[in-house]
Amino acid sequence: NGDGGGPERQTGGSKSRLEEQDLDSIRLSSYRTACKLRFVQKRCNLHLLDIYNVIEAVRDAGLNAVELNAGISVTRLENLVTSLFNQLSKRLPTTHPINPRESTVLLVEFILAAPESRLTVLSVKAMLATLCGGKLVDKLRYVFSQVSDSKGVLVLSKFDSFLREALKLPTALHEEPSFGYTHTVARSCFPQQKKVMLNMFLDIVAEPPECLVWLPVMHRMASVEHVYHPVACSFCRSNGMTGFRYRCLRCRGYQLCQNCFWRGKASGSHSNQHRMKEHSSWESPAKRFSRALSRSLGCASSREPPHPIYSQEPERTLNLSNIVVAAAQRMNEEHALIAAYVNRLQSGPCGLDSPSRQDEEHKLIARYTSRLAETESTGVIPTRSINFDVNKQKRELIAQLECKNREISAEIKRLRAEYDAACQPSPEKGSTNPALLAELRQLRQRKDELEQRMSCLQESRRELMVQLEGLMKLLKDEEQRQAAQAAGSSHASPARPSPATARNVGAGSPQAHMYLPQDSLAGVGGDVQEAFQHNKNKQNEKISIKKQQT
Repeated sequence: NGDGGGPERQTGGSKSRLEEQDLDSIRLSSYRTACKLRFVQKRCNLHLLDIYNVIEAVRDAGLNAVELNAGISVTRLENLVTSLFNQLSKRLPTTHPINPRESTVLLVEFILAAPESRLTVLSVKAMLATLCGGKLVDKLRYVFSQVSDSKGVLVLSKFDSFLREALKLPTALHEEPSFGYTHTVARSCFPQQKKVMLNMFLDIVAEPPECLVWLPVMHRMASVEHVYHPVACSFCRSNGMTGFRYRCLRCRGYQLCQNCFWRGKASGSHSNQHRMKEHSSWESPAKRFSRALSRSLGCASSREPPHPIYSQEPERTLNLSNIVVAAAQRMNEEHALIAAYVNRLQSGPCGLDSPSRQDEEHKLIARYTSRLAETESTGVIPTRSINFDVNKQKRELIAQLECKNREISAEIKRLRAEYDAACQPSPEKGSTNPALLAELRQLRQRKDELEQRMSCLQESRRELMVQLEGLMKLLKDEEQRQAAQAAGSSHASPARPSPATARNVGAGSPQAHMYLPQDSLAGVGGDVQEAFQHNKNKQNEKISIKKQQT
């Protein structure tokens, strides 16, 4: 049968996970029991519920009006737990889903395995209130409401029954030798008090009795589950601790993590007999020094009480039956008189003409006026007039507030527009300044002049480059032509004049002035200067040869 084997497999899986954590090796029984119950709480997703969710589920199941000693069936228990987890799954975000069916099966199996006798309403309430999350003070207030009388005084027999059911949880986790139930356990919780009120019962938070010492430990363990201490453990040498941190009061700088301390680990000169201080938060050395200094100077504030102080008298609901009934009777009589008069008026013209009808109307009016006279003599203003005046005042106040709201909204819009206009000026507003206009005009003019000059320079450069290219071409053609003429004349006259004669002739020739001097070619490239010099020498040689021939 798949339905029958599922819970057994799931319960077995939970036991194997519990054994993997090796919680039985914890020395201290209170911490060992709290760790086991915390494991069950998280495995069943009860840490996501608080006592108010439990109260709502119990009320929806109809168990709030049932006697605490009444029995409850397994089917009704399953319905209660199913509704509890179904509502939880609806409240949780989609990023943290749970399996309501699995949580229901695990919790029902654990509750059925815990009690040794029959299952009662008190046992279900006690176990759910103990295992759910939330604040410990709220849970103890709910427990006190179940075990106290109408005057707000603890009933010892009911509290004894609650302890019998609550201590079945440690018994189910094999912690009966340390926290088992005895017949004297209820009286040992408040040995010297004959009349236990709510605030005295809530002292369990600060000074729990021996049978319930594991309950505050479980809540403190849940509160420090994600607290990180940036110090290394002196035994396991782990980089940082999570949870509780224990510091030795005798060995300087010796600190243990919760796993090492709970299992009795020690190293060096440290012993398990040394006194240890439990820390649930991390404080830097500077902060500890300032706290100690303020405490020594008397500047530190007094410690807050472990729980809020509540009124000793139980809260009672206000009885408005006499007030409501009297007002309703008076309103009904007035409404009946007015309705009767209106019906008479609507009965038709024939009825109005008859003397009997007029007499009846007069009687109705007289009764209504006498009723009004009674209210004036007694000083009680009719409820209808009061309600009308109050409603009229409310409407006038609402109209005034709406008008004021519209004015304020218009003022806010105007100020916001002015602020936006001031923070983001437009270019048109900036151009209205004459100084800025003059400066912009000068800059534009200077820019135009520079652009025009740049274009002229570029055009001149382009023209010079064209002229240089044409001149180079002409020089090369002239050089080739002169070379050809020199070669033909050398064959005709073998006698060659000396270079000195050629230079003298060239120097006295008027054609030598046709060429530019050397200084005028200073801005031209080296190739152009050599071409001009070579051409000048060729011309001089040519002139000297022609003179000799003549």
